[in-house]
This record gives sequence, structure tokens and C-alpha cells, in this order.
Amino acid sequence: MAVRNGSKTSMKNMERELLCPVCNEMYKQPVILPCKHNVCQVCATEILLQRGYMCDPNSEPNSPASSPATRSPRMGRRVVPKQERLLKQGFGTYPGRKRGASHPPAVLFPCPPCQCDVDLGERGLGNLFRNLTLERVVERYRQTVNISSAIMCQFCKPPQLEATKGCTECRATFCNECFKLYHPWGTQKAQHEPTPPTLTFKPKGLMCPDHKEEVLLYCKTCQRLVCQICRVRRNHNGHKITPIISAYQALRDKLNKSLSYILGSQHIVQGQISDLEESMRQTEVSGARAQEEVLQLIGALRSALEEKQATLTRTIAERQKDRHNVLEAQVWERQALLENSGLVSYSQEVMKETDQPCFVLVAKQIHERMQRAIEGVQSFRPAACAPLPPFKLDVSREMKLLTDLHFVRAPDAPVIDTQRTYAYDHIFLSWRLPQDSAPAWHYTVEFRKTDPKHKGLKLWQRQEEIWGLSTVLKGPDTDSVYVLKVKGYNKAGYGEYSEDIYLHTPPAQVLNFFLDSSCGFPRDRLVVSKDRRAVRSVPGVPMLFAAERLMTSCHVSMELVLGDVAITQGRYYWECSVDPSSYVLKVGVGQESKLQELFQMPQDMVSPRYDPDSGHDSGAEDATLDMSPAFAFLTIGMGKILQSHGSLPNSRDPTGCTIPLPPRLGVCLDYEKGRVGFYDAVSHRSLWEGSVDCSGPVCPAFCFIGGGALQLQELVSIKHERKVTIGGFTKAE
Repeated sequence: MAVRNGSKTSMKNMERELLCPVCNEMYKQPVILPCKHNVCQVCATEILLQRGYMCDPNSEPNSPASSPATRSPRMGRRVVPKQERLLKQGFGTYPGRKRGASHPPAVLFPCPPCQCDVDLGERGLGNLFRNLTLERVVERYRQTVNISSAIMCQFCKPPQLEATKGCTECRATFCNECFKLYHPWGTQKAQHEPTPPTLTFKPKGLMCPDHKEEVLLYCKTCQRLVCQICRVRRNHNGHKITPIISAYQALRDKLNKSLSYILGSQHIVQGQISDLEESMRQTEVSGARAQEEVLQLIGALRSALEEKQATLTRTIAERQKDRHNVLEAQVWERQALLENSGLVSYSQEVMKETDQPCFVLVAKQIHERMQRAIEGVQSFRPAACAPLPPFKLDVSREMKLLTDLHFVRAPDAPVIDTQRTYAYDHIFLSWRLPQDSAPAWHYTVEFRKTDPKHKGLKLWQRQEEIWGLSTVLKGPDTDSVYVLKVKGYNKAGYGEYSEDIYLHTPPAQVLNFFLDSSCGFPRDRLVVSKDRRAVRSVPGVPMLFAAERLMTSCHVSMELVLGDVAITQGRYYWECSVDPSSYVLKVGVGQESKLQELFQMPQDMVSPRYDPDSGHDSGAEDATLDMSPAFAFLTIGMGKILQSHGSLPNSRDPTGCTIPLPPRLGVCLDYEKGRVGFYDAVSHRSLWEGSVDCSGPVCPAFCFIGGGALQLQELVSIKHERKVTIGGFTKAE
């Protein structure tokens, strides 16, 4: 019982797989489009009619839209027009088309899932296969879930009528009117015997839409079912055609394997669903928290505005009161000068005094008061302006700030600067923010070492709170690949990670050395920088004299510069950059004693070792077959690297033995094995590898022929002050 209930549940869950994307109902006679999507034949016909295409009346069975748009039996007995009248140019072919006539354009069908037009070819729907397997699945689904006990007509336009008849030949059910409409008198279909309506028609095998033959073959080239007639036609000439059983078994095995993987990964899918549900829950929580924070912040702004409003109105009231008191006192003083005021009346009464001594005694005081009053009248000025001084608020800046009020954005994904980022003795990582990105307070760098031998991924390691736009990761393993990414942080939180960048560390320990300024090179033609990490060759007059002898011999003027460190054991690596405009420059290694002895000879020398056609200089011409050469050089000139691998280059086709000069060259010396390798330091691609005699101290060497320049790669630990030990990183959660 449990198994049966589970089967019913799984059948119900797949209902959306059985819905037509056009009518959103169960498939009815579905056809397979070239894009592998399915659609009801009736729906496809109606869509093509809306686009102006006419359907082929010989298709079986037809859509009601391809016939007169009515279910009237009288309309069903009308004469079917000729095919030429029903076919629009561009939809299909028809009998009797003139030989050499232009081919009509293909029919374009708008596939709803693809959201684009699909090419159906010249014959349109007549070129498509019916999906009989999908029809059987739909029928089993209907029987399992008992969708409806009534059988509906398959060709009625909505609303559909209940089917009253069935046709075994058409493998469809009809109402009375549709049966008459699709089985008109005088046609072959009129001979079809009606049967009771049913949905259990057993369709025959798939038939070729072109030749009406059963398809028994599969064309791998076209990925299409074909019949025996199709096999011999020109359309499949030279194609790989196999029996249908082979394609059946292959596709069945693939589908079974995919199904087994899906069924075996149910716990993974369930975990992903749980993660998505947790993300949905966190989204709701964070959204509610954000809304609450917005309400609090806006409330705080409102409170601040209300408090500021109270302060400003209180200030205005105080200023108003002070002004009113001053003006009121001045009014009282003016009122004392009126006719009926006390001072005037008192003065008038004093004027009536006839006793002269008494009058003089009192009049003097009154006269002084009257003089002050007269002066006040003549020089009257209000103690304060009648209106209050203007209390104007400039809120334009605040209004702009409020208008521009928006959520703080997290920084965008940083862009790693691939031109400045590199791995040498340490890893130097540089990045920048996009132009329209929100600013970042600090950054977090995460990285891990990749191990192709083990499928398990190592945990990410993290360096937090990096305040600049670059950092140094100290102590990486040699000959390893590290993947790094960076993200920014501000008040809004962490932003998106940058794209991963993969850096290949040097194949051996990095050798730190300087150019030896005491090796006796001609200072008038070789100029070494103050830090002894760069050298420039100036050809000068000796090269001009040597050029005169180039017509008759192989005399070449060469200058040698050595490193100040000699290697006596171990495996070391170093890098340098060569100016692409250098005439000829050789980068390599050699025994210190041999090189010193060799270049103590006159500067204009004759040696087959430096024959322009000798490729990589290895000194093999002066050594026995069982001995390694005393030195090995990689020849560079005019932005190219000579790569003849010991064979003589063809002067007529020099491009076959040269490669472009990379931005940086890497040299790796294995002293114990007596091998030296040259690399493209950017891509770590091997350029050339050879043997060298390591019976004595070996040092880096550089030879110049003509003008040129060279720069040693500076150590990251010296160039950048920030040092971070990889072993000290905490593992990311």
C-alpha cells in the first residue's frame, strides 16, 4: 500500500511536466519541436495560423483551426479547397511545383520555453514527429489520478464538449460535429468506422513524416530518426546512420545513468533545498530587521527635527519679547511729552507761580527736563526696528541630503590587477574597485592551494582587515598553484568576491642576486644601474668597426655581465625582463671560470659557438659528446626568442623557429642534475631545457650583442614593505 501511495504521489508531482506551455493543459497529440520541447499539435497549428501560415489539410488529424472555424455539420460538407490555396508561400511544398522554382522560406515557430523562433523547415508541422511516448505517459497519468471520468473531444475549441465517438484510424475522440467536420463525405476519412470514445488508443509506431514509412534507423549526424528511404536520399549521404536499437540502448544507458545519479544525490538536493529555505528565512529576518532599522533612523531624524523646531521657535519668542519690552519703554517715554501728560501739566502749574525765588528754584529743574524732552523729540529714533530681524533658515543642503537619502551599498566585487599581481619569492596581490562602486573600509583576501592529485578541496585561508589595495602573502610553496579572491567591507557589510585568480609559484627557490660590477666588462658600452639590478648596452664605435667585418667573417662584438652569486648546490630560480627593442641578448648560466676565461679574450672573437645559425648557445661544439657544455644561453633579439632546438633555422621561413618574447623570462637551474630550463614567467610555459656542466660554480650570465637592456625581477619582500606569513592565516569558516 505504501509503495502504491508513493507511486501516486510521484505521478502527481510530475503533472507540470505534462502541461503544454501554450494552453497550460495536458498534452493532446504533442509534437516534438527541433529544440526538443513539446507542444500540442492543435496549439502549434493555431499559433502558425495567427502568424499567417496555412496548415496542410492532408495532415492527420487536422486542427479545427486549419479547417473552417465552425463545428456546423453543414460547414463540414463543404468542398476542401485545393492545396495550393491553403498553403502560403513559405510554409510548405506542394505537388506540381515547377522545376527550378525558388524554394519557399522555412516556417518559424515561436517556442514558448525558448522565447525565440524555431526553424521548422519548409513543411512546417508536417516535418515533426508526434511524441507517442509522452502521449502514453499522459494517458497513464490520467488513469492514475482519475482526472475526469468524462472523455472530452480533442478538437473542440474551449469550452470543450464531451466526446461521443472515437476513431481508431485517427486515434482520437470527437464530438458529433467534430467527427463530421474531420470525416467529410467524399474523402478517404469518410470510410473510418466510428467507435465508442476512449483514451486507450494504441498508436502505431512512429512513421517518417516524409515517406510514411516506419522509422527503424537513427542518423547520428542529424540526430534524427529516419526510415529506409531517407537513408538512400541525398539529405543523409555520408552521414553516420545506425540501427534504432543502438541509439535506443545508448540513450537508455545515458538516461539510466543520469537517473541513478539524481536518485543517488537526493541527500545533496535536499541539503541544497534546506540551504535555500534557510536563505529565504534569513532574507525575511534581515528584511524585517532592515525595516525596523529604517523606522528607527527615520524616527530619530523626526525627533531631531522636532527638537530643532522647538529650539528655533523658542529663540524667536525670546527675541520678540525683548524687542517688545524695549519698544514699550520708549512708548512710555513718548507719552510723557503729550499735552495731558504729567510733565506738561506740572510745568503749566509752575508757570502760575508769582513768587520769583520759589519759581527760580523749581523752574530750573523743570527746564532741564523739558530740554531733554525737546532733544528727544527732535532726535527721535525708535529703540529697535519695528519688524523683527528676518529669521531665515537655509535648508537647501539638508533637503538635498534628505532627497539623496538611500541605503548604503556594499562594495562591488573588486577587479584584480593582473598586470601587477604575480608570484615570485612571495605572492603580491593587487586590486581596485570598479568606478561606480561604493567605497570600502577594508578588504579580506581568501586563498587556498590547489592540488590536482586530490579531488578534495583544501580549506580557504583568510587575511582580514587589509586597509590598502594590495597585500603580500609570504611563504608560498614552490611549484604550486594558488587561487585567490578578495572582497570589500563597509558599513553595509561585505560585498561580492572578485573573480578567482590562479597564480603559479616558481618551480624552485628564488635566487636573489645582483649584477657583478667588478667582472671587467667595458664600462663605456655597458651601464649598470645603481641598485645593480638593471644593465643597458650602448653599441658605440666598436660595434661600428665590427659591422665592417661582418661581410667577410663571423666576428661579433659581445659584452658579458655575470651575477654576483655562484651556485654550488641545490635548485634555484630567477626572473628577468628583456627590452623588446634589444638587438641580440643572451640569457643563461655558465661556469664562472669558463666564462671568465672565455671573455678575457679580445672582444672581437671568432667562435662557432656564436654562429648566428647555431640556435641556443650551449658550447657543445667544444665539448665531447659525453660531456655537458660549460654554459647554456637562450638567444633573444628584436622581440623574438630563437627556438631551433638544435636544428639549423631556415632563413627563408624564420617565423617557424621563433616565438614572441614574453614580458618576463624565468631561468631554473638544477645543480645536482646539471639541467637548466627557461620559462615564460607569466604563463610558466617551458621554452627550452638543456644540460650544463655543473662540475664547478655556476652563475647567471647575460651577453649583449649591440644595443639592449635587461632588468632583474626584484623580490616581493624587498619591493613591498607589507609582509604576511601564510602559515599565520586563520582558516575560513
